[in-house]
Amino acid sequence: MNRREFLLSSAAFGAMMLAAPSAFAQNKLTILGSVPNLGFPFFVHMLNEIKAEAAAQGVNLTESDGQNSATKQTADIEAALVQKVNAIVISPLDVNALAPAIEEAVKAGVPVVTIDRRVDGVEGILAHVGADNVKGGEAEAQAMVAAFPNGAKLFHLQGQPGAGPAIDRNKGVHNVLDPLKDKYQIVFEQTANFARAEALSVTEAGLAANGKPDAIVCANDDMALGAMEACAARNFTDVKIYGFDALPEALVAVRDGKLAGTVEQFPGEQSRTAVRIAVAFAKDKTEPKEKLVLLTPIVIGKDNLDKAERIGETK
Repeated sequence: MNRREFLLSSAAFGAMMLAAPSAFAQNKLTILGSVPNLGFPFFVHMLNEIKAEAAAQGVNLTESDGQNSATKQTADIEAALVQKVNAIVISPLDVNALAPAIEEAVKAGVPVVTIDRRVDGVEGILAHVGADNVKGGEAEAQAMVAAFPNGAKLFHLQGQPGAGPAIDRNKGVHNVLDPLKDKYQIVFEQTANFARAEALSVTEAGLAANGKPDAIVCANDDMALGAMEACAARNFTDVKIYGFDALPEALVAVRDGKLAGTVEQFPGEQSRTAVRIAVAFAKDKTEPKEKLVLLTPIVIGKDNLDKAERIGETK
């Protein structure tokens, strides 16, 4: 068996393992909705919104959980191509590792719309819908600066290397803080891979080596919640911690004063918009008005909790 036969065989097997719709043969369009890892609440919400919009548009959805594996997400794309899906809506785990599979889909004539994480190296992607993560990182850092007008010592927990949002949020934070480094000193900066447990251990290490900071800026809410736990264990409850994603649990923590703020990037609106673009093109080749749709993130604090997309999910 040569490599192409093996890949096709593997993809065909993967097609059976995907959550394929039962109404596949009812002449309805079918799209693939793929997210990096359903172990993260952010991506659970994103996939739920993809499902809701697919239902509203009257199309079938094949669901894909990348399980934090670029190999798994690649196989799911290949399986979807074997199934002959009409469009792909995807948030890629790693924009570089997923580029070959996305390019394969584009060459096969399947429209691809990316969400949240932009793949710049592939020509022919129909559209990208996301948040302006650079502006989001800037807003997060500016909120911290506003809370400490006389300067601060801070930790910075970065996201998963290779993930577009992690790269852009890091850039945004440094855009604001680097020119102010005489007043705002990043004394500890390390990736915690967007993971809560890892953020807990990374923050513990940072506290042991550097003492208590004034603030901790995190590239997502899971890391912020992990950092919060590490600080609480040392009774450092006055450390101002900032997250990103406006998860319901983080919104509750903001409401209760345990987190200083979180950045809302409107993932539900991203997901619904991406599905609408993909379905419109799959139905009648309607080109999107914009190839790049970027929503502007905002910082959610106690004073504007009503602006959060998921405030209705809080208890």
